[in-house]
Amino acid sequence: MTKPQDITAQLEDLRCLYEITKSLASSTDLKECLSGTMETIDSMKQMENGTVTIINPSTGQLEIEVAHGINAEGRKRGKYQIGEGITGRVVASGDPIIVPHIADEPMFLNKTRARGDLSAQTRSFLCVPIWEGKQVIGALSVDRIYEEGISDQGDADLRFLTILSSLIAQTTHRIQTVNQEQEELRVENLKLKRELSEKNKINDIQGNSSRMQEVYGMIHRVVDSNATVLLRGESGTGKTLVAKALHYNSKRNDKPFIVVNCSALPETLLESELFGHEKGAFTGATERKVGRFEQAEGGTLFLDEIGEISLAVQVKLLNVVQERTFQRLGSTKLLSCDVRLVAATNRDLEKAVREKNFREDLYYRLNVFPVYMPALRERRTDILLLAEYFLEKYSEENNKSIKRISTPAIDMLIQYHWPGNVRELQNCLERAVLICDGDTIKGIHLPPTLQTSESISSGKNPLSLSASVENFEKDLIIEGLKKNRGNQTKTAKYLDTSRRIINYKIHLYNIDPKKFKISTK
Repeated sequence: MTKPQDITAQLEDLRCLYEITKSLASSTDLKECLSGTMETIDSMKQMENGTVTIINPSTGQLEIEVAHGINAEGRKRGKYQIGEGITGRVVASGDPIIVPHIADEPMFLNKTRARGDLSAQTRSFLCVPIWEGKQVIGALSVDRIYEEGISDQGDADLRFLTILSSLIAQTTHRIQTVNQEQEELRVENLKLKRELSEKNKINDIQGNSSRMQEVYGMIHRVVDSNATVLLRGESGTGKTLVAKALHYNSKRNDKPFIVVNCSALPETLLESELFGHEKGAFTGATERKVGRFEQAEGGTLFLDEIGEISLAVQVKLLNVVQERTFQRLGSTKLLSCDVRLVAATNRDLEKAVREKNFREDLYYRLNVFPVYMPALRERRTDILLLAEYFLEKYSEENNKSIKRISTPAIDMLIQYHWPGNVRELQNCLERAVLICDGDTIKGIHLPPTLQTSESISSGKNPLSLSASVENFEKDLIIEGLKKNRGNQTKTAKYLDTSRRIINYKIHLYNIDPKKFKISTK
């Protein structure tokens, strides 16, 4: 016959499970609902130090997911190998364990140190496995003080915890499934947005050429990965823009994006800049400095001009790339970091490796996913697009109403070899906007280095007075023909000259008036 006290205990269990079930069903945050569950069994069942320990799939260790009444430091210490201690044995065997007196149990390791001196303890420890299907994924454990001895009450509590562990397993599976579906939807949404964007362009990167389409494709493949990216290419090709695109289009976009120009700092300062230092680490270190790796925690660290760093710094950088751990200068404490690394260089790293100026092991660690940025001369179809982009940008910045670039000026831009790549083109257009007083960028507004249009006699000095005058004349005639839709008589009148002179100049400069019969405004 069931005793009245047993019925009361069963009703209390049911009430507790009902409250827990309501909490678990309504939450989509695993840690939040597990914390609430541990708090409920503490208040309603006097089960202290309620802990859920889960197997970390990447390390194979048992790690605390939630622990009620145990501080953060204790939770960090609470890591077990499978089979280690009471918790590890429960997970290894799949069987629950009751320890009547933890002070008398040598296998009770007390790694969290939440219970103080065990020799003075009269508490018991109960631990049950958490099953997902046919596999144990973790354990649920609690402390309990039995005033009248453990006896039958311990078995009843073990049954209660077994039911609770089943609820936890179901909730964990549900939330992980929901989170996985949400992540898949987020990735799919990002993918659709990228596909719908014009020519797959990203942020401020301009270009529709086949070479740039290859770059966009590479960015999309690696943007949500944690793999280290090495950007290769000449100076001025846009490597910094790609690094920004990799960060701001990734899942780390709400975290810091930190840039370090490795060529701008001497070896000693670079090491301190990257890893930080402790007070007194060297002369002048009057206070602790947080390094760029710590500043970039959770985000992206962009190491520009990586090929310029010394061999000594390369050794320390290799350890961070491999282990994701480092030490501040003057400290023995090992710090871990969660940082996505993007590096860039315009140097021939393979040659540097052969000449022993760059470590081979670091080269292979950085060269996980190389992206090659094409030189501007290799993507000439993008020159006009870029020029118009910079024209609009600098016209707006300088409050000017410059609408277009003249045909001769376009010819000069297209024919130039651009040793400084996109950066040189950007500076060229900024200068042109500043000195232009009309609504059109003309050849005379471009730097002298560009005065090499093939329409001008190739034997002449491109910087000579006659070459500049001829270029200016051609510019004016083309503008006149455009305004008058190719009509030479009207163009002569517009330029206040004779039709005969206009006709002569048109033939001299190989201008085709028929091209301008349809308005291009």
